[in-house]
Amino acid sequence: MEVNGEIYRVAGPVVTVTGIKPKMYDVVKVGHEGLMGEVIRIEGDKAIVQVYEDTAGIRPGEPVENTGMSLSVELGPGLLESIYDGIQRPLQVLQEKMGDFIERGVSANGLSRDKQWDFKPTVKSGDQVKGGDIIGVVQETTNIEHKIMVPPKVSGTVDEIKEGKFTVDETICVLSDGTELSMMQKWPVREPRPVGKKMTPSKPLITGQRILDGMFPVAKGGTAAIPGPFGSGKTVTQQQLAKWSDTDIVVYIGCGERGNEMADVLNEFPELEDPKTGRPLMERTVLIANTSNMPVAAREASVYTGITIAEYYRDMGYDVSLMADSTSRWAEAMREISSRLEEMPGEEGYPAYLSARLAEFYERAGAVNSLAGLEGSITVIGAVSPPGGDFSEPVTQNTLRIVKVFWALDAKLSQRRHFPAINWLNSYTLYNQTLADWFTENVGADWNDLRENAMDVLQQEAELQEIVQLVGSDALPEDQQLTLEIARMLREYFLQQNAFHPVDTFCPFEKQYQLLKAVSKFADVATEKLEQGIQMKKIMEMESKDELAKVKFEEDFDAALEAVMTKMDDEFAQLGGN
Repeated sequence: MEVNGEIYRVAGPVVTVTGIKPKMYDVVKVGHEGLMGEVIRIEGDKAIVQVYEDTAGIRPGEPVENTGMSLSVELGPGLLESIYDGIQRPLQVLQEKMGDFIERGVSANGLSRDKQWDFKPTVKSGDQVKGGDIIGVVQETTNIEHKIMVPPKVSGTVDEIKEGKFTVDETICVLSDGTELSMMQKWPVREPRPVGKKMTPSKPLITGQRILDGMFPVAKGGTAAIPGPFGSGKTVTQQQLAKWSDTDIVVYIGCGERGNEMADVLNEFPELEDPKTGRPLMERTVLIANTSNMPVAAREASVYTGITIAEYYRDMGYDVSLMADSTSRWAEAMREISSRLEEMPGEEGYPAYLSARLAEFYERAGAVNSLAGLEGSITVIGAVSPPGGDFSEPVTQNTLRIVKVFWALDAKLSQRRHFPAINWLNSYTLYNQTLADWFTENVGADWNDLRENAMDVLQQEAELQEIVQLVGSDALPEDQQLTLEIARMLREYFLQQNAFHPVDTFCPFEKQYQLLKAVSKFADVATEKLEQGIQMKKIMEMESKDELAKVKFEEDFDAALEAVMTKMDDEFAQLGGN
């Protein structure tokens, strides 16, 4: 039932309304233009509404209409290849209506009501169905089959099921109790979609980025954060993950990023080729664009819109990766709304419930058995933009407490042109134990030892660097000079990776294993030779050691590596010793 009230007070995006009796999180239409808003607090006969559009020019006394529904997204065929704003209005449709700038009070359906989809049923009349069960399929894009599911809270016996071409809102199935099902369902964004069972993540998300896969892996269904200052490579890293990670669906949320950065993403993504299929990457991607000059409340909603769409595809049994770029801007939106509500500020002005909201969001990740018994996962990777690169600020610290993988970007590394600029001393993963068996079975029996040895060498290098700055590397004993050289090889040959090189942009696990093994072999033999009295200077003059740097760029990697390793054996043999 629609109940009308009126505006009592306006404070930026926060509007106080009287004359309606809403529930928490009901959607209301504010003012003569019908601006979309959401009830976020109820005080006696007053309702506090956050408005998702610019409130300039609205005044007390204007009408307010309560829709009685909470903020929901439309889920069905047509989500993939779409570009939405934070409240699931398709930007292409809005652009056709009004040009490049969104006017106020405009609404558009999240899914097209005109396009017809070829529906093929997988159940028949008389079958029992419950929430989450698949009743049919639609070929949404060339490689993604969209599974049409019974809404989670619906069950019954199939009375009638149709086959053929339908729009998303046409009835395709009727249950014996008269319930009509279409290909589209709506779901409130703040409510996690139900699952059958949550499972412990046991497989890594393969990204093809050596420092991520090799040193700090994230599990499918896990959570990771990429904090880093301006210009350190957060967006490029997330785009690499979107392009190369072995997930079926990508949901990319540009939350409060600068307009020019979001424009780059919107221009680049449609042109990226999916390396798995050779088709455009957009065919398995949903983009949510919410730039920093868009209304602040919609920025707060965009993260929930994205995770709900991700949960929908997870329920079909797909692996989904969700990129949130960046959760800091989302937290800033919360801070602004909180201050307008005159709430007691927490640390650095953020609301006291900041950590609870962040935890709520990241907890919606996970590997699950869906209601229909299918295995799916959502891996959430959130970028954090701490002001001035200060990792002690509240958003980074609260995120650290929640996520299990921390890829710390370092401005100093990016200034030295070391990319990805992930600091191996500040980063960590808590999935090593969980994934150890998978690596042993699928990569190499000695993979876990190789990785641990490499990390030890890099930590030893950090300790030695303090001495080197005082007395120079020549004053060190030869075994420590060798440690520095092996660490340099690990940094330059293994950790550094060129995202724009056709061969080096993606590095499969087999190649990572061979590279790490090659550096490890050099380290072992060089240590032996030192102990046999061979001078460090002669080891440093070996040509094969430097030629190893070029191997990762070769298309015929195996042949190139074999040639270098043979040369290395010969050069070590010529050095003499026992």
